[in-house]
Amino acid sequence: MDFLTTILLFLAVYALLGLRQINQYERGVRFMMGRYRGIMQPGWRIVWPIFQSYKKVDMRTKAVDVPDQEAITKDNISTRLNAVIYYKISEADKAVLEVENFYYAVSQLAQTTMRNAVGEVELDQLLSQRDKISEKIRTIIDKATDPWGVKVENVELKDISLPEEMKRVIAKQAEAEREKRAVITKAEGEVVAAKNLSTAATMLSKADGALHLRTLNTLNDLSSDQSNTVIFAVPIEVLRALEGLSKKK
Repeated sequence: MDFLTTILLFLAVYALLGLRQINQYERGVRFMMGRYRGIMQPGWRIVWPIFQSYKKVDMRTKAVDVPDQEAITKDNISTRLNAVIYYKISEADKAVLEVENFYYAVSQLAQTTMRNAVGEVELDQLLSQRDKISEKIRTIIDKATDPWGVKVENVELKDISLPEEMKRVIAKQAEAEREKRAVITKAEGEVVAAKNLSTAATMLSKADGALHLRTLNTLNDLSSDQSNTVIFAVPIEVLRALEGLSKKK
């Protein structure tokens, strides 16, 4: 009886030593004498010491900060940029069996993919189409990490740094663009004003006495301020008519 009690006590201690807890956000990859034996779901699980082992895998979304990378754009502009990648483990067994360190592997893959993606676009595209380039990088990384059981959810380019001389060139270009828009706007305004003056002149010429009334109205406006200097513009035809009358005399 004492021997049986000893055996039972030994088995109880042996089972307690093998008791493991898998949290809700984790999965356990079980091995039996070095061979894969399945996924351990959340809860208390028995892992028999010596014969079995396991490895926990965190299934939550992870944010990986990709360090600053030097990259050259398609138009040979040197840039420095960094990014952040959001990914999660979709298949815990592949993340353990197919890659040695999925965290390090995803980070290295992101760096090389980011440099390659930047090299395929020009600087203007990189600055104006950041979301599109980020999505392209995400698609490439997601496809490459499928065999590892990794699902890439999002890639965000955080910061794009340019050389100081390139910043000055971009500032000059922006200033020139603003001046160009100002000149175009002023020219468009002058065209509209000319059209309105032409329309007004046509209307005045068709109405009898309208031009005289307009002239009197203008003189009235000028006479309201004594500091104004009034200049009368006499048509050349009137001067020639007066000159002809003087010759007849």
